[in-house]
Amino acid sequence: MALPSRHLPAALMAPAPMLQCGQMDLPVLDCALYSAVFGTAMQLTLLKTKIHRATVTHSELNYEGSIAIDGDLLEATGIREFEQVHIWDVTNGARFSTYAIRAEAGSGVISLNGGAARHVQVGDIIIIAAFAGMSEVEADAFQPKLVYVDGSNRITHTNHSIPTQAA
Repeated sequence: MALPSRHLPAALMAPAPMLQCGQMDLPVLDCALYSAVFGTAMQLTLLKTKIHRATVTHSELNYEGSIAIDGDLLEATGIREFEQVHIWDVTNGARFSTYAIRAEAGSGVISLNGGAARHVQVGDIIIIAAFAGMSEVEADAFQPKLVYVDGSNRITHTNHSIPTQAA
């Protein structure tokens, strides 16, 4: 005979805690089973996309902080407006993060704004990268979007892998 719920400890009446397993939220015990069947629920952070060797066209200290990126480049990379991006300045070695906003498509604009403007000069060569979290299973099938540009920030080619570095 089952006990009425009023006789059960409060801890047994509470909803089960949830964990992220793969792309699902599951109760802790179900997550353990999921992990046993499909592998660990560990999340990895991988390069999602990058714009390689873009040229800084504007540096606007008094504009609201961000990086404005030509809309065509946002479309090609899949970078979303307001998504966090990492900026690596090849010219001076600075590395920092900010968020992306859309510049006019076809304009070639790469504008560092607000505090980020202090890290670059117009004409600097930068790499703009975004990362994504995913399970090991998802990572096995994932390929990043790599977009290469010329000195005017026009797309020259795209790729999904980086050549192996020779010794």
